[in-house]
Amino acid sequence: MGREEILEILSDWNLWRKQIDTGIKREEYVKKAVEFLGSNMIICITGIRRAGKSYIMRQIAEELIKNNVSKNEVLIVNFEDRRFSDFSSKILDEIFETYIENLNPKGKPYIFLDEVHRVEKWERWVRTFNELRKAKIIVSGSTSQLIKREFSTLLTGRHLDISVFPLSFKEFLRFKEVEIRDSLDLIEKKIEIKRALKEYLEFGGFPEVALSKSKKEILLSYFDDILTKDIFQRYKVRKINQLESLARFYLTNISNPITFSSIEKFINISSDTIEKFSYYLEEVGLLFFIRRFSPKVKEQEKSPRKVYSIDVGLSNAIGFKLSENLGSIAENVVAVELKRQKTKNPLIDIFYWKSYDGREVDFVVKENFKVNKLIQVCWNISDEKTRKREVKGLIKAMEEFRLKKGSIITEDYEGREEINKKVVEYIPLWKWLLSSNS
Repeated sequence: MGREEILEILSDWNLWRKQIDTGIKREEYVKKAVEFLGSNMIICITGIRRAGKSYIMRQIAEELIKNNVSKNEVLIVNFEDRRFSDFSSKILDEIFETYIENLNPKGKPYIFLDEVHRVEKWERWVRTFNELRKAKIIVSGSTSQLIKREFSTLLTGRHLDISVFPLSFKEFLRFKEVEIRDSLDLIEKKIEIKRALKEYLEFGGFPEVALSKSKKEILLSYFDDILTKDIFQRYKVRKINQLESLARFYLTNISNPITFSSIEKFINISSDTIEKFSYYLEEVGLLFFIRRFSPKVKEQEKSPRKVYSIDVGLSNAIGFKLSENLGSIAENVVAVELKRQKTKNPLIDIFYWKSYDGREVDFVVKENFKVNKLIQVCWNISDEKTRKREVKGLIKAMEEFRLKKGSIITEDYEGREEINKKVVEYIPLWKWLLSSNS
């Protein structure tokens, strides 16, 4: 590619002479990235396709400029721009030389490489520039697996990761212009919050979906893109129909325990292939599994795992009947929120619990080798039989883990009761999501 052509592309994506679209600011990711940039590490932004990584990179660039970094010291390269036709290993040198020649930055530049995995041997270039301290480098990729594999070979110990999720409910409210500043806002805006939660449970938290009217159509296109671009092309999958069937099976069975051998009954492929395909689906960020709690690792591995979608909108879009499955949807939303918290605190582990006599608890949160939280999700707490079953399971788990308190997340019921010197707290889902550390 010619230098003039490269400069034309770069000028469209950078803040050198104009304002570019940076979207609605996602404060937490920006703050974390700016903090990480104080180190000499490469910053790696990963997450499922369309979670908002590109906008977050632009927001970080904008924040740096607000913090007195010269505009000429910030370079954003978007390799999804269709005008890039050359993805050889030389293109990064050509881009950098074009940038230096025309912008002449005085200090160490900040280089943002969006969708950098498209470039051959990009990791060698990034490693070299990092080791020579030529620039602060921020890279992004459409899948965590894609970045992880290259980093594991050449960049081990040289990078810090930021995992981007679809919008949390707090972020979703900001996208919907529902501002929650204090406890008084929680009371005065309760109707708005609950209306937003209804939409969140149905369509999920992908940023573009939250702002669009064509929600289901966009979600279906995301599902197709994830399978086609992140799995079929990446892993050279031949059994395309079977993998799609497996993905659909998982997304319509969220919050349920599964084993690979049991799925053989529904999909005409071996359990070994199901395990391999499940790995692909988890690595691209489409779904994740939670293991059963057991002090024995072998027992954890052998027990059924519960499957969750990274975004409930995807499950609903491909055929999940929301009205009939609100309990499963709510549980999935809680699972994603706990997973989000785990990315901030690697000492956290999340499990489900089941006793030998069949009592269950949806989530067991373990931190520093000790269980400190038990969470049930019971959408329809007014059903007495259901309530008693959920409470009994929670009490039994509290006794086993020697905890005095457990939580039940509900549609709207709030309260507390004491049973056998154990406290059961009931909290509405919307309030739990807004009080969680996200």
